Amino acid sequence: MKKNNQKIIDKRIEKDTMGEMEVPLDACYGAQTQRAVENFPVSGIAFMPDFIKSVIIIKRSAAIVNSNLNLLKKSKMDFIVKACDELLDGKYNDQFPVDIFQTGSGTSTNMNVNEVVSNVANSLSEEKIHPNDDVNMGQSSNDVIPTAIHVSSLLMVEQKLLPSLNVLLETLNNKSDDFKNVLKIGRTHLQDATPITLGQEFSGYAELISNSIERINISKMNLQKIAQGGTAVGTGINTHPKFGLMIAEEISRYTNNNFSESPNHFQAQSSQDAAVEFSGSLKTLSVCLNKIANDIRWLASGPRSGLGELIIPPVQPGSSIMPGKVNPVICESMIQVCSQVIANDTAITLGGLGSVLELNLMLPMIAHNLLYSIKILSNSILMFNDKLLINLQADEKKCNDYIDGSLAMCTALAPVIGYDGAAAIAYQAYNEGKTVKEIALEKEILSEEKINLILDPTSMIKPK
Repeated sequence: MKKNNQKIIDKRIEKDTMGEMEVPLDACYGAQTQRAVENFPVSGIAFMPDFIKSVIIIKRSAAIVNSNLNLLKKSKMDFIVKACDELLDGKYNDQFPVDIFQTGSGTSTNMNVNEVVSNVANSLSEEKIHPNDDVNMGQSSNDVIPTAIHVSSLLMVEQKLLPSLNVLLETLNNKSDDFKNVLKIGRTHLQDATPITLGQEFSGYAELISNSIERINISKMNLQKIAQGGTAVGTGINTHPKFGLMIAEEISRYTNNNFSESPNHFQAQSSQDAAVEFSGSLKTLSVCLNKIANDIRWLASGPRSGLGELIIPPVQPGSSIMPGKVNPVICESMIQVCSQVIANDTAITLGGLGSVLELNLMLPMIAHNLLYSIKILSNSILMFNDKLLINLQADEKKCNDYIDGSLAMCTALAPVIGYDGAAAIAYQAYNEGKTVKEIALEKEILSEEKINLILDPTSMIKPK
């Protein structure tokens, strides 16, 4: 009996258009949020704070614009803005519990934010502020959620992903310079090839990241176009004709960015092509990062029975059973992140296929996966940079030993003695366990001076 009494005490009754709902006594949200919590017990994963903050920024901006358009009383606007500011400070982060796998428009999350903003504002004001009539004025979930996807993604990219990529690019360029004189054997098909420098190898990695930064900067431009102002289906019903333009300006002012009203609201609300495109740039980045991490993993294999040309910094014991083992754990973590982002891109692409008539029905899933990709890429890039790349070293002796023993050195002889002649030297060297130079000297195909000049690895690392 005591438990039943306690249950009653811990709840309050809220109403919406469908009737009464029991809501936790200390919750800032209302009936619609509680219905969503009960309707969608799917993953236990709620939206990331970055996404919720973007929805709150939209509500804050909408209140200001509606007040400037004389549609919302200034007193109500003031308290909505104050409430939003408190929310943006992180005071109520636990008040957004709705599962990401919910209604395809994200209406549940939009109403969750509307209710929380309204209740916080009402706690500050004696004037009743309604979640729909006031906080959601001039808006629909169908333009709020697409706008929030663009705003949150762009802000995370500019504040987290691009800064981490620029740090990584600088480190790779530094390593390319540090290793510019470290000669090593190149490899194709995992077989010995002609010499290169470790610096050249790392310059390739730097270019991968430079190109990725360029692709991200290009694809993010479409994220600056926002759907706000189209309301339910793109016609702008129940909003002011200037609302879309003005809220884009207000969001830009608040975020110190350059958002603009989409030139076509029907496209902006019915499709998610900008998100699909941007996710594609993240997928490409992941392919690049995977190559870098996997190459380093291979080059650092050993230390005595692998390639061993690179020495990775030890960050943790590598084995629970083999003492002294150091594994490329940072590389492996990065590779897993890259795989996850590629998988997220597949989900986002499928989400893009959810665009039917005037609405995409997979907005929450798209939003979650896009922001998740940006988050884990940003974090893993800094981890990779700080815990591995900065202190990565070259084993120059091992690099030189591999060059001396490589059969691919005979490639430099081919222009002088012909392809077949060079191949014969390579086969003989392999069969007799000797170097290409040793066989060439034995066969006296050229003078010793000429052979030494031709087989000098420094002469093989650039065109002649």
